[in-house]
Amino acid sequence: MTLMPPIIFDFSEDANLSGWYVVDDGVMGGLSAGQLSISPEGHGIFQGYVSLENNGGFSSIRYRMQPKRVDEYNQLIFKVKGDGKPYQIRVKSSWSQRYSYASEIQTNGEWQTISVELSEMTPTFRGRRLNMDNYPVERLAELAILVGNKKEEKFKLEIDSIELK
Repeated sequence: MTLMPPIIFDFSEDANLSGWYVVDDGVMGGLSAGQLSISPEGHGIFQGYVSLENNGGFSSIRYRMQPKRVDEYNQLIFKVKGDGKPYQIRVKSSWSQRYSYASEIQTNGEWQTISVELSEMTPTFRGRRLNMDNYPVERLAELAILVGNKKEEKFKLEIDSIELK
């Protein structure tokens, strides 16, 4: 008997987005604007505009969850349809942790299943690589998706689900 992989979030028409929140560069004076909504087809839609004005340059959505053990898993699996742009995936082991562990995914304009190796996620703080070990793959408390490609642009990422494998 094969067990279904643990689902971190399954977007659907009746999905509760209360655990998700948007963090744009406005926290440091920027003018980028992103939003998360549910499409009529039941997909999460992360879309908006990245502005470089006022030292800006990013938009992100973050999902805070009850911290869970993830040491039995190797990957995050994203079922997404992007716009051909790269997006950064970030995770935190605890809510109070100030730095994240990050990896980049590349979208191609079609529906894709993209795997992110947990042990290859590198420690970062405000976009800078930290001199620390990679993600220890023990606990997961927050997951974020960030766009910030050092240019002004519109973006749109459709998300079907995020799972552990």
